[in-house]
Amino acid sequence: MPVLTLMTPSPAIDPNGLRICASGFREYDARWRYPEDINAGGFFRLGLCIGTQMHGEGTRPAIIVGHDFRACSQTVADALVDGLVAAGIAVHDIGLCLSPMAYFAQVHLGVPAVAMVTASHNPNGWTGVKVGFAPATTHGLDLMQALKHLVAADGGVPRPGGSVRSVSGVRAAYLADAAGGFRLTRPLRIVCATGNGTAGAFAPDLLSVIGAEVIARHTDLDWDFPHYNPNPESLTMLHDMAAAVKETGADLALGFDGDGDRCGVVDDTGTEVFADRMGVLLARDCARRFPNVRFIVDVKSTALYRTDPVLRAAGAEVEYWKTGHSHIKARLRETGALAAFERSGHCFFAPPLGHGYDCGLRTAVAICRMMDQEQGRRLSEISADLPAVWATPTLSPPCADGAKYQVVDRITAQIGAMMRAGSEFGAGRIAAISTVNGVRLTLADGSWALVRASSNTPNLVVVCESLRSAEHRDRMVRDIETLLSLEPQVGV
Repeated sequence: MPVLTLMTPSPAIDPNGLRICASGFREYDARWRYPEDINAGGFFRLGLCIGTQMHGEGTRPAIIVGHDFRACSQTVADALVDGLVAAGIAVHDIGLCLSPMAYFAQVHLGVPAVAMVTASHNPNGWTGVKVGFAPATTHGLDLMQALKHLVAADGGVPRPGGSVRSVSGVRAAYLADAAGGFRLTRPLRIVCATGNGTAGAFAPDLLSVIGAEVIARHTDLDWDFPHYNPNPESLTMLHDMAAAVKETGADLALGFDGDGDRCGVVDDTGTEVFADRMGVLLARDCARRFPNVRFIVDVKSTALYRTDPVLRAAGAEVEYWKTGHSHIKARLRETGALAAFERSGHCFFAPPLGHGYDCGLRTAVAICRMMDQEQGRRLSEISADLPAVWATPTLSPPCADGAKYQVVDRITAQIGAMMRAGSEFGAGRIAAISTVNGVRLTLADGSWALVRASSNTPNLVVVCESLRSAEHRDRMVRDIETLLSLEPQVGV
């Protein structure tokens, strides 16, 4: 038997062995550099262990497999399929697709599990997998760690009965489902930016189906990503989208990440509408159509979800929850919420608006539907209805994986002590603390600050948002820096 090397460093690959580096298993998906950190043999074992885990969890032995457009995607997807078949799993191979298309295939084909080969917006040379054993769910920390340990222990169990078949027709069904029968009643010229990622094979067609005039921006598939990585949270991509709007006079730009589960937005003036504000606008639109609904947002998200008078008037309830698409999908299902929004741009729509998973193309349709209802108003005008806030980008001070959670525990205790003592923070007093994911403190006016451990990388996550001014935001940042300065494990 070849020997698995499970380790964080990436030495040269033994051509007679297989490799999966431990660092690739993250909180809610897995990503590796190929072939430095994983090879085809590693993907075979991964498939064998996913299949074994399915049997152990009592999941019916059938799975959707799809892959994004990268130099290694077909190779590693084939190896993954071979491992799944060896584990006695019936594989339904849908080929080139987006992550939400693979999730849709679970519903469309009645198949319980999914394994989507993708590295999302990571550069070429990366690969990975998103795994789930039921529709609108993907592995969280417990199942991902269990899979990691199964792989490390060579715990995959071969079983008879495995098979593989190629499935056609899913693309057309997915696009029709994402459109939901909607067609624009007003003309919209939309820049469709995909950064040469996989969404280029799907998003322009969807926007055309709903009646938009599409202005393609880097939509040819090219796994070298010659212009920029397809990441609508990146200012490089957003600035390129803004330039395209100004060049063409488009009504807006919609940008999609590498596996199509996120959508970024630029308005008619070339101004980025960050995911926080876009989420509030979409929540407003949902609340007008479905009063007294519940929304889930992640702890990095703006306070506007809670302070917005339109959402309050509609009786909407908002819960702040753990960051990460697996956590949000699970909470959406548990609570019966209508929709969920993450600061990173993931949007989730539950029935009757969607199937409960994150889909950038469905988000794009929701944005177009919202604009269609706004009686000719431009997106810049709609966005201007929201009050100004002053937020930091997501800050990432380095902190080792072995120390970051303990550091956050100590910061949480200090902030709790400050609240009990009535100590000043950010020129105010702490009115509330949430510890659902790290520590998020809120001041009396709704301004807030967050410190949490990153789910995937050796660093902390810090976000501050002021509802008063940029100066107040910076004051909160300095107070967080003061707390972090007492922790020698935290870098600059």
